[in-house]
Amino acid sequence: MIRTAAFAGVLVLWGLVAYGNRALALMNPVLLPTPGEVVAVAAPQIRDGSLARHLAVSSLRIVEGFGLAAAAALGLGLLVAVWVPARLALEPMIEFVRPIPPLAFLPMFLVWFGLGETSKVAFIAYTTFFPMFVGISASLSRVDVMLLRAAASLGASRRELLGRVVLPAALPSIVLALRLGFGLAIFVIVGAEFMGADAGLGNLIMEGRVFFNPAQIVMGALLLGVLGSLANGLLLAAERRALKWRALP
Repeated sequence: MIRTAAFAGVLVLWGLVAYGNRALALMNPVLLPTPGEVVAVAAPQIRDGSLARHLAVSSLRIVEGFGLAAAAALGLGLLVAVWVPARLALEPMIEFVRPIPPLAFLPMFLVWFGLGETSKVAFIAYTTFFPMFVGISASLSRVDVMLLRAAASLGASRRELLGRVVLPAALPSIVLALRLGFGLAIFVIVGAEFMGADAGLGNLIMEGRVFFNPAQIVMGALLLGVLGSLANGLLLAAERRALKWRALP
């Protein structure tokens, strides 16, 4: 209830600021679209199905790229948590590559994989892998030793320690890393679709910039926010279901 009220409050504030600016002309009204103008831009695209197409294309690219990165981050994060040689070998390389801005490699992804879907999915996967790997490996490596000792004293095998102690204890932090990774995937989809894309929300935003249509830019940004909120809610629901024995807020 509180979250819904807060969201509604933000929309009301946006309307007050935008319509107030239009009435007082504090700045060029074209630069600050009103909710009505955004709806007016969205309505014909909803009717002809183009908006649904843009949304579906971007969603598929995000899910594919995020899914590849999440699988790699979970697998390698688990490997470095349980096998010290792997951690010593992988962490220096990852820490060397991780600080490099991903957008610096975007032209190379287009050269390596072409202008099709592969380059966009690979770019999203590359960008989201590093923060998820760091978060997942850290959460798996920092499980309370007392929990491990208690389970071992009760006769738990190495596999049981991993499946019944380490993973459940680290799951909240793993979900947090996945939430951050998905948010980053939405962030970079715009850059990925700026180049060599004929559909997608990033392409829609780029088109709004080229033809100077701020209402369309805002519409695309809002839809990205909706995607992020839905994914965040699904991940939190999965966490609650997996940890229903805990009292989660």
